[in-house]
Amino acid sequence: MKNGMKWVFSLFLLFSMQTFHAQLFQNNKKPLLKVRKVGPYLGVQQAKYFAAEFGAEMQFKQIKLIKPNTHAINMGFDYNFRLNQPVLSYVVGYWFKQGRLNLTYGATLVLKSNFERNIVGGGPVLGFKLLGFHLQTGYHFLPQADSFKEVNQLYISLRYVLVNTRDYTWRKRDKK
Repeated sequence: MKNGMKWVFSLFLLFSMQTFHAQLFQNNKKPLLKVRKVGPYLGVQQAKYFAAEFGAEMQFKQIKLIKPNTHAINMGFDYNFRLNQPVLSYVVGYWFKQGRLNLTYGATLVLKSNFERNIVGGGPVLGFKLLGFHLQTGYHFLPQADSFKEVNQLYISLRYVLVNTRDYTWRKRDKK
């Protein structure tokens, strides 16, 4: 009986190692399953000034056992209403994550307005995403920031994405 269990365990190990090998060394094939998630996000941005964030995000994820890739685009706005001169910002962003518990790397393009002047800028974003929450820190390079003082250039934000739609795409297996 013990000898039979060793054979079953050995066969299981052999087949699982073959699966790991296939995913590690055959990167030229597309994944079998992809998912696209779409939904709104709510967030807060804290820096010199506090702002509330609202928007929508679309995520594209490869469902793989090892190193799944996630790409996302988002579009939204944030509003700082505590100032004497309120600031409205429109933000378009992109981020990328490879793996399950790795950092996200991205960039943003921003249009800020105090309803008298407008500033266009952009910059890098670094973050960490876990269970729908996305903690990001970034810097906005704003060329005319001298005359426009009530903006967050270096900031940290926390967002939560409420996923409304999940679309799965299956790829057919290649016949051997």
